Order: sequence, then structure tokens, then C-alpha cells
Amino acid sequence: MSRAALDKRALVLGLGAALGVAVVGSDAVRARDAYPSRSIMLIVPYPAGGANDMLGRLIGQKLSDRLRQQVIVDNRPGAGTLLGASQAARAAPDGYTLFVGGFASNAVSPHLFKADYHPIDDFAPIGLFGTAPTMLITYNESPYKTVKDVVDAARARPGDLTYGSSGNGSPLHIAGASFCLQNKLSMIHVPYKGGSAHILDLIGKRLDVIFDTSTNAAALIRGGKVRPLAVSSPQRLPDFPDVPSFAESGYPNFSVNGWYALYAPAKTPQPIIDKLSAELQVVLKAPDVIERLRSVGVTPASGREDELMAYARSEYAKYRDLIRDAAIKAN
Repeated sequence: MSRAALDKRALVLGLGAALGVAVVGSDAVRARDAYPSRSIMLIVPYPAGGANDMLGRLIGQKLSDRLRQQVIVDNRPGAGTLLGASQAARAAPDGYTLFVGGFASNAVSPHLFKADYHPIDDFAPIGLFGTAPTMLITYNESPYKTVKDVVDAARARPGDLTYGSSGNGSPLHIAGASFCLQNKLSMIHVPYKGGSAHILDLIGKRLDVIFDTSTNAAALIRGGKVRPLAVSSPQRLPDFPDVPSFAESGYPNFSVNGWYALYAPAKTPQPIIDKLSAELQVVLKAPDVIERLRSVGVTPASGREDELMAYARSEYAKYRDLIRDAAIKAN
């Protein structure tokens, strides 16, 4: 083949490649701009009425307003969040099924139960929308006024002090086990079968403490039902300025936080993920959303995809190690 023919062939191939890139690029733009063209289902792996459901509905409604399409919340509780997570992971990766994931579904439950999905590989992260720290609470007449009081009593009377939870493998159990492991304490874990029985027993002085989520503890504290001793956030919560952090109480390594995130099934087109993440970031800057999240003890996050990706990987590894080291078993 002559040099002229080679040059002509190279030119044709180059133009073809450029045209191909342009077509792919224009397809991606069209996919982003056309989405969504119908309603979106948002799977929440919890029953209606709880904090996770409320947060999912809040974010869903705000996204619906932004996207101009209905976002329908579909509550799919069961199997420690694995039921809803599994259904979301198996859904078509077209942006019309989203998932409210977090602490249980994407960090803890897959280590406690047999999951038929991978919490990292089978989801496309859209954005983290909030974190909820752990609050150590006790009954109002308790002799414990600080975290140190609890630690000193636990060391003086090993196996005597109790901490309650909503069940084996629950966030409350994980938090208590983490604190005991870090500080080499022997405390008795008292699991309940969900509901509020553990709270009633704390108020009734039948438990010593609970490592509760801020989404639940906030209302109890505001109502004067319990005494807060510390919170696991880096700084004091704005709504509870009198409650010290664990760090300033002398326990800087304790950090167990609930978290709430928006996911899509893996292989959802990147332009759709980008659009959803951008809209979520706008939603999380709205003053009414910030106020609503803070009112239930949730600190708003950025809504960025990269933040969620890094955070979820870290949490998954962290609780894998904790559950192994503390020999935690589910119900």
C-alpha cells in the first residue's frame, strides 16, 4: 500500500473514531437530559413510621420537586434490611429504582446474615445525605453523670453493669460492643426484640445505660425522659450544646454513627448518577431540609458520590473487623 493510501486510511479511521466518541458523548447527554421521564421507586428497607422512613420520604419528596417526577417510597423491611437491599441490588440499572442504604444494609448486616448481594459492588453510590451519632444515655436518677463514671463502675464491678439494645446485631448493640472492646470493659448486653421495650426498661431503672442513635435519643432528651452523657460526633451537636462529645470526655477513639445514603443499582449509567447526585447536593443545602434533619439528630452530609464511596468502603471494613473481634452474632 502506498504512503498516500496509508495516510488516507489513517484519516478515515481517525474521523470514524472521533465520530464514534461524539455519538457516545451525545448519547450520554441525551440520557442525562431525558431522565427521568416517569416516576421513580425509592426502596426503604424499614417499616413505615421510623426515622429511616421519615428521612427517605423527606429526600424523596425534595428530589421529586427537583426532578418533576413522582418519587414513590416503597417500604421493604425484613432480614435486618437485607430484603429491601437485595431487591434494590437486583433492580434494572436504569435510574428508576433507588435505594436508601446506610449503616445496617451496607456496612453491618452483610457481616451478620447471609446476604445475596455485595454492599459495595452491587450498588452505585449517589450521595451520603446524613449521619447520626451515637448518644450514651442513662435514666434521670442514675448515679452516672459522665462517661468516666460508667467506665469506672464497669471496671470496679466487671460483668455487673448492663447496656440495652433493640436486638443482637442492632446499631445499639454494635455501639456498645465497640465501646467495651476499645476500653476493655466487661458489661452485660441485654438485647430486646425491637420496639421501645429497652427504652422503657432504661427509664424504669432496669438497665444502666443505652448506646442509642441520636435519631431516637433526641426526642427522649428533649422530653426529659433520660440523661445524656456523651455524643459520638466530633463536636457537640448544635441542638444539644450541653452534651459533651466522647472525645472531650476522654474517649476519642469511639465513633459509631448511623448514616443514610442514596444508591442506585450497579451499572446505572453515569450521567444519571451525576444528575441525581447534583440534585441531592442542592436538596441538602435547603434550609428547611437542614432544619428537619437536625431536628432528629442527623447532621446533613454533602450528597457527593465520591464522599459516599469512600465512607461506605471504610464503614464496611470497620464493622467487618469489629463483628469478628467482638464475636457479635445476630438474633
